[in-house]
Amino acid sequence: MKKQDMTFGLHAVEAVLKNSPERVIEMWVLQGRDDARLTPILDIAAQWGVSVQYASRKALDDKSDGGQHQGVVAKVKPAKILSDNELASMLDKTEVPFLLILDGVTDPHNLGACLRNADAAGVHGVIVPKDNSVGLTPVVSKVACGAAEVVPLYQVTNLARTMRSLQEKGVWIIGAAGEADCELYQASLTGPLAIAMGAEGKGLRRLSRESCDTLVSIPMAGSVSSLNVSVATGICLFEAVRQRIA
Repeated sequence: MKKQDMTFGLHAVEAVLKNSPERVIEMWVLQGRDDARLTPILDIAAQWGVSVQYASRKALDDKSDGGQHQGVVAKVKPAKILSDNELASMLDKTEVPFLLILDGVTDPHNLGACLRNADAAGVHGVIVPKDNSVGLTPVVSKVACGAAEVVPLYQVTNLARTMRSLQEKGVWIIGAAGEADCELYQASLTGPLAIAMGAEGKGLRRLSRESCDTLVSIPMAGSVSSLNVSVATGICLFEAVRQRIA
């Protein structure tokens, strides 16, 4: 693992400064940029003694590897990787857990969007397999618009085993799949719950699918047969939110 990573974009840099300022090593800001959106970020950086340098657009482009940095880039220490043990500890402290399982999502844009959905829906944690899944990359953090800093991401060694462990703790697991038992809006999504979503184009792997308590499908009225995983995730999470506040 790299000893430092680059985080870029206004929301992503502000989020890491607010939530984990000790991780920020130094920052670069676009020369000549001085506006209301940047001021709070600079204020927090100054509060924590973070070194801020002004740089050209090309320098920021290079540091962010061509990403949409919005005029701010930070060098940060990598976030601590949460594993099975931290997941078990969180579940012991959470009375009615609401979880998202992502099975093999490898596109950082999709993971970032799913984390943003999870944050908005009040999810307690996102669970991904350690292998065959994207981790917390700079692109993930940028797309997540700060959610990557506040939504716990648990990377587990064996996803099917973790799902069985969740069930033993009373968590009901609902998986999204085409070959479903019922439609999403017919399913009960209250109580301790984990929603399992499959990878782009592939869906849930067989073992993951078989580890679910119930499979649901999103009703599709048009000619398109499937939705992007982040869009489908948002639909499923907020149907659960609707039921849980009803």
